[in-house]
Amino acid sequence: LVLRQVPLRGSDGEITGYVDLVSERAYRYRPGQPSDLMPLPDNFWEQERATRAGLVEKLADFDDTLLEQLLEEVEPPKEEIYKHLTRTLKGAQVVPVFLGSGQADFGIRRLWKALRHEAPAPEETAERLGIAPQGEPLAQVFKTYHLPHTGKLSLVRVWRGAISEGMVLSGTRVAGVLRLVGAQQEKVPAAQSGEVVGLTRMEEIATGTILTPSGKAAPLPQPERPQPVYGLAITSERRQDDVKLTGAIGKLIEEDPTLELEQNADTQEMVLWGQGDIHLQIAIDRLRTRHNLAVNGRRAAVPYKETIRRGAQQHSRFKRQSGGHGQFADVTIEVKPLPRGSGFTFTDSVVGGAIPRNYIPAVEEGVIEALRHGPMGFPVIDAAVNLITGQFHTVDSSDQAFKTAGRQAVQEALPKCEPILLEPIDSVEISVPNAFTARVQRLVSGRRGQILGYDAKPDWPGWDVVSAHLPQSELHDLIVELRSLTMGVGSFAHQFDHMQELSGRPAEKVLASRTADAAQ
Repeated sequence: LVLRQVPLRGSDGEITGYVDLVSERAYRYRPGQPSDLMPLPDNFWEQERATRAGLVEKLADFDDTLLEQLLEEVEPPKEEIYKHLTRTLKGAQVVPVFLGSGQADFGIRRLWKALRHEAPAPEETAERLGIAPQGEPLAQVFKTYHLPHTGKLSLVRVWRGAISEGMVLSGTRVAGVLRLVGAQQEKVPAAQSGEVVGLTRMEEIATGTILTPSGKAAPLPQPERPQPVYGLAITSERRQDDVKLTGAIGKLIEEDPTLELEQNADTQEMVLWGQGDIHLQIAIDRLRTRHNLAVNGRRAAVPYKETIRRGAQQHSRFKRQSGGHGQFADVTIEVKPLPRGSGFTFTDSVVGGAIPRNYIPAVEEGVIEALRHGPMGFPVIDAAVNLITGQFHTVDSSDQAFKTAGRQAVQEALPKCEPILLEPIDSVEISVPNAFTARVQRLVSGRRGQILGYDAKPDWPGWDVVSAHLPQSELHDLIVELRSLTMGVGSFAHQFDHMQELSGRPAEKVLASRTADAAQ
């Protein structure tokens, strides 16, 4: 990225215009009208000469002749700089940054002029992407909308040939071709190479799909989708809307692939993930305004677990008589802790037919059911249960009786095994400009994190990647504070790493919150 313009500010600090670093001219913004040419402010180049030099030096990275001119302290003509900007933009080497405000109509005409004179033609971009000039029509879906009256609208860039109404692309018939200008839609019979149009009723076509009549096309480069960093557990205010909610969220994700829906099996929550609090609030507002779904969003629960520190044996008998056949089952089990990350194992050492083999799977079912809610209210992991022996009755014993006995035995044994709370720990990589690295390290430490180190970010000059282990409970609003510390540019990626024992005041808070939730 190279800065193409420098803002000019008024007496109150508001932006009133800009200076073009190539033409070296200053312009004053006028709402709704072209900008006025104005004299350069006094001493402007004393402050911004280095900024213009940085633009030219960046262009010289891709041209030896320009580099030689700079080394010889020869000022290149402005026309040459324009040519270098056009060539490097065409090759996706340099992207110029312009200033403006769409709401106030500031800088828009200058951006249009740059797109007309400096941006590559569609044929040139197609060549860079490896699209052959000859062949069947080819288009790429880059955006999807679900509109109240039009239905599904797929925005496409036509890379080759012509796309017309009634054509079948990748197995789906094109119901209509629309040219879009803001909110206005104009129906047209066909779209030619280079055009951006909307195709209606392409129900089976997803964002990013390459469309051809044959349905066969080599994949084109796709922008890397950023990992979601902020999640909210969402529920519909009206129970009858539960079925509609999943379908409506699916349409939102089609429109915005940076959203992601997770059905969390541990917490039994539907979690909507996005790029931040405002991002998700916009999504929730669209559910309300477009789909008439009133939705509540709250902080997603953390999938805590529990385990045991010592083993124990437990005998349990289930006996019930209520007329006719009764219920009878007698089991003795041994519970032992396993190394972290081992999960759960069930074995039996029953001998002599103390328990018939056909009842042992029922005991295992009861054990698994009991481990879903340990003494602290969370699933129990990293434990082994061995069925040692038991008794049965030829008439009154049944699968259900042995399942109940197995569940009772585990529920009675676990409190004797020194249960301990476990919290999930994520591996986190935080990317920030190196001027903010020290602040980020303090941020991680303040959230009970363990800093593993930091290193330069590959291919990102001036950026660092801070590696750390952070509790999942501390990740909820991490992106909010991180962006606040780094002027909005910091980001992070994370993935589950391991479970870790939690004790002391943090564990007490988790258990108190669990008790309060259970009481509601």
